[in-house]
Amino acid sequence: MGTGKLRWIIFAWYPGEQGGGAIADVLFGDYNPAGRLPITFPKSYEQLPAIENYAMQGRTYRFMDAEPLYRFGYGLSYTTFKYTSLKIRDRKISVDMHNTGRLAGDEVVQLYVSDVAASVPVPRRHLEGFRRIHLKPGQKKTIKFNLTDAQLACYDDDGNPFVEPGDFEISVGGGQPGKGVLQGTLRIKL
Repeated sequence: MGTGKLRWIIFAWYPGEQGGGAIADVLFGDYNPAGRLPITFPKSYEQLPAIENYAMQGRTYRFMDAEPLYRFGYGLSYTTFKYTSLKIRDRKISVDMHNTGRLAGDEVVQLYVSDVAASVPVPRRHLEGFRRIHLKPGQKKTIKFNLTDAQLACYDDDGNPFVEPGDFEISVGGGQPGKGVLQGTLRIKL
């Protein structure tokens, strides 16, 4: 923990024998971190369903309605990034990313899909693309994604995938939908 109003946590998972040096590089500013959380951290156990409940409702970033303490895909950097110009044409997605900070750094651009009119139960959102991009201060880059049928599929009662017509919400940015993340609609017509 930090001192005063500054609070921080380093979650190094299983860093191995070189982990101490790597953590020191981040703490002293010799390396600009860009790692992202591979799980969701709830605020408390009250946000989670009972352990006997095996339904996915309320579990993982894909089904959780409550605001977690830290979202899946969350991470920090010593620089800042801004997203602009989200374009959705057919299944081709592009977005411009700018390094608006004073330091070079990596950003993990994340693309989430939400099927807003599904006829069967589906996750609230699911990660369908990511790119780790290095930018110098002031640099801008266009990031592109192409979505496939498999990334837009629902599943029937027998587990068979299908794509149905309708609207899909596309979210692109440095994390899940929220502040600084751009959103648009992909309309599928069959």
